[in-house]
Amino acid sequence: MARLLIYNRNDGRITHTIFKHLFDFLPENIAILLNDTKVIKARFFGHKLSGGVVEFLLNTPLPDNRYSVYIRGRVKEGMEIFFDEGLCAHILSCHEDGTRVVAFYKENQRIQTEELFELLETIGHIPLPPYIKREDNAEDSIEYQSVFAREKGAVAAPTASLHFTDTMFEVLKQRYETHFLTLHVGAGTFKPVDVEHINDHKMHEEFYTIPEATCELINSTKPLLAVGTTVTRTIEFYAREHQAFGQCNLFLHPCHKPIRVNHLLTNFHLPKSTLIMLVASFIGLHKTLELYEEAVKEKYRFFSYGDAMLII
Repeated sequence: MARLLIYNRNDGRITHTIFKHLFDFLPENIAILLNDTKVIKARFFGHKLSGGVVEFLLNTPLPDNRYSVYIRGRVKEGMEIFFDEGLCAHILSCHEDGTRVVAFYKENQRIQTEELFELLETIGHIPLPPYIKREDNAEDSIEYQSVFAREKGAVAAPTASLHFTDTMFEVLKQRYETHFLTLHVGAGTFKPVDVEHINDHKMHEEFYTIPEATCELINSTKPLLAVGTTVTRTIEFYAREHQAFGQCNLFLHPCHKPIRVNHLLTNFHLPKSTLIMLVASFIGLHKTLELYEEAVKEKYRFFSYGDAMLII
């Protein structure tokens, strides 16, 4: 069972416990929002006509059955890449940020997203985060997926959600008003902040959709707990733009604070990441670093399969 660090902003108290005791610390009369995206087997291998091997990492779907991908291996516009199960990719364009835009074909017919995802279940691999230095295995297909995942499209899991067992999730639904939204986490979530001035960072875009009932909740005044950074960004993007679906590119940081989310449940994140900046948007950079020093001292586990922190 994962550990849980709790920071109470009202009195400054830090509490160390384990995740199964989460409900003992949550405020009353809150609504809880979760991301029901499902990780697809977005890492897959093909070859050029010359025989050279290339590795694809699906990033995000684009209009007209096109896809943004990252490719390991030299490719150029107009090239074709061949995969198992008769799948073929046409390289449509190459961009300076490292992404490539491709279309996928089978039997000379451009295929749609659902068919592509089905093929990837056969030929693909779970795209573990780059800081996990091993190949994926059969357990990752279960463990790197939340118990409430249902909408296919993510290439990384909303990791705060991974702590919930089926039993805890049932208790959560019984005790609290619970709502879902979908944000398909893209590979850009791992891109570090490497600019001198934080406002110069170009945030990646990820597709999201919010059901009507969840929109109504966000439009209300009820206190909200966001389970994870992806839920936080989606809520906050909607609170500003009032669009129930689209591309979310919101960058929250100490100079761009939340205006709707009241409480945050999250994992411990990489230094210089947009994710740790989001945590700092709630409590400031100094306090964030202080809590992380406490977590290191107490030997908390960091990153995707790590421990959790609750900010109330």
